[in-house]
Parts: sequence; C-alpha cells; structure tokens
Amino acid sequence: MNLLLLNMLLAGVWAVLVGDVNVENLGFGFLLGYGIIAALRITPAARGYTSRLPRGIALLFFFLWELLLSCVRVARDVLSPSPKFRPGIIGVPLDAKTDEEITLLACLITLTPGTLSLDVSPDRKTLYIHTMWVDDPEAFRREIKDGFERRVLELMR
Repeated sequence: MNLLLLNMLLAGVWAVLVGDVNVENLGFGFLLGYGIIAALRITPAARGYTSRLPRGIALLFFFLWELLLSCVRVARDVLSPSPKFRPGIIGVPLDAKTDEEITLLACLITLTPGTLSLDVSPDRKTLYIHTMWVDDPEAFRREIKDGFERRVLELMR
C-alpha cells in the first residue's frame, strides 16, 4: 500500500475515533500516523517516506527565502533611479535526469522573480535560464546547482 495513503487512512481513523472529523483532527491524525510510520519503519519504503517530509519542508523554506530575497532585489532595482539590470540567458548543466526532477527545478526557478526557465536542451543535460542580473555566469550556475537543484534531487531521490 502506498504509504501516503496509509498515512491518510490513519488520519481518518484518528478523526473517527475522536468522534469529530474536522481539519484539526485530520491534521493531528496525519502527524500521528506519520510518527507511527516513522517509528515502525517496517520497510525500506517507509524509511524513504519518512525522510522525504523533512527534506520537502527544507526545500519549501529555502524556496520561500529565495522568493523573499528575489522580490526585494527586483523591487529595489525597479524603484531605483539607476537600475542594475544586466539581463542574459545562461545554460546550467543538469544533474537532474527524470522529467519530474527537471520540471520541479524549472518551476521553482520560474516562480522566483528575476529568473525564468526557458528551455531544456534536447539531450536534457542543460537548462536555459533567463536572469535579470548576469554579473558572473559561473556564480549563477553554482547558485542554482548548490541551491535549488541539490535540494530538488535530495527530495526526489
């Protein structure tokens, strides 16, 4: 059985046992079910499932931090009397292999203000990104690879 479905089933059972099916009880039941699955770790799949949630939360917080920084930088440059725009397109070599990994990475980059994922090379080894600031292309590549791509790969693998 899919462990997410099992976790949701445990959440539903908890809400029914408590006698009040509402969002709070379902949420607490989900956390309780997650704790049970993490404590038992019956199969290797259970170990993988329970380790993904912390990595997913870490990716979410990293993305929110990058979103905040990008919003401030874009706003500062737009409102500045002398903007520092130096737009360009940079090819970033990919370690991501699957469609899901590449899509998630491209979406996170596109959702960050000041960057836009344009295309993936036909051999799926390079992601082309338009950025508003091309000061140092190598630093930009390292920022994408050490930031978004590393966290996406940790989550997906």
